[in-house]
Amino acid sequence: MSGSSTRVPVAELSALCTNALREAGLNERDARLTADALVTTDCMGVFTHGTKLLGGYLNRLRGGGYRATASPVIEREGPGWAVIDGVSALGQVGSLFAIEIAMEKARNTGIAYVGLRNTGHIGAAGYYAALAANRGFIAMVTGNDIPSVAAPGSIGPVLGSNPIAYAIPVENGDPILLDMATAAVAGGKVYAAHQRGEPISPTWLIGPDGQPTTDGSLYPQHASLAPMAGHKGYGIGLWVEMLSGVLPGGAITWQVGSWMFDPLDQPSKHNAGFIVIDVATIAPPAEFAARVRSLIDEIHAVPTAAGVERVLLPGEREWAARKQAMVDGIPLPEDVRAKLRPVAQVLGQSPDWLQGN
Repeated sequence: MSGSSTRVPVAELSALCTNALREAGLNERDARLTADALVTTDCMGVFTHGTKLLGGYLNRLRGGGYRATASPVIEREGPGWAVIDGVSALGQVGSLFAIEIAMEKARNTGIAYVGLRNTGHIGAAGYYAALAANRGFIAMVTGNDIPSVAAPGSIGPVLGSNPIAYAIPVENGDPILLDMATAAVAGGKVYAAHQRGEPISPTWLIGPDGQPTTDGSLYPQHASLAPMAGHKGYGIGLWVEMLSGVLPGGAITWQVGSWMFDPLDQPSKHNAGFIVIDVATIAPPAEFAARVRSLIDEIHAVPTAAGVERVLLPGEREWAARKQAMVDGIPLPEDVRAKLRPVAQVLGQSPDWLQGN
């Protein structure tokens, strides 16, 4: 098969990922949960943070920078908070452990904060927020990264792309879900567009002279991502750095490593923050659900411009993509399949959907 994208059965992609992670030393549970995080992200159409990352994770697991058999540990805690050492496990392993602890504490206290330090690259922050929302919690997830984003007026990177995600439960529906980088665009989208030969938007990158550039080949060595919405994105990115790295005592800015470019035996020391609110503790659940539904209906009913059916809530496109993918398969782009071919080769597999170029 060839072409820009190929429909891949969800179960087959999940099995490939799970098997590859097991082969790299993860136990069955961690392999399955990590695979689900990556495959679900692909299902939702966020291909920069799905299985495209798997090969890089496997390389660092084999190199020892990420520890396949590590189990995150609670360093210190109170009734409504905890700080967790991820001990250089995969970021998905650390993040899933952290969000479970946050939900457990929020059930008892109404709201909880958990900081996760010294973990791997966490992937899609929204995956963990949505997991909590599907269990009745409002959640916010943040993560820091090695600097790649300029500040207004700088000629080089100051902060990471520092994602922030939130999810809100919706009765009898999918959560409202926002997951965004605090850069104008996630770095993975720059890589993907450049690899595919697509034009780079002039709003995405800041060149070595501090001015916008459309040359994707300059990133990341000689260009920075632009901050989302200028000084506003810079301010939110700094907030994410505080919740993810500063508060739990983790690595910040240049202390965080590059999981893609550093020697494979080095940990990346990523960090994340998880804030979870138990709706049932703070508001009558039925009343909250009705108020959320009323707000959704109000937004859906606003007048729209020509050609626009209705205004969407954050996450609606992604949940619709996931539903279709579960039935018809994931439309996996060629740049993602190219990253998965070496993974399948190590396993001695050659599925039809990985053929072509």
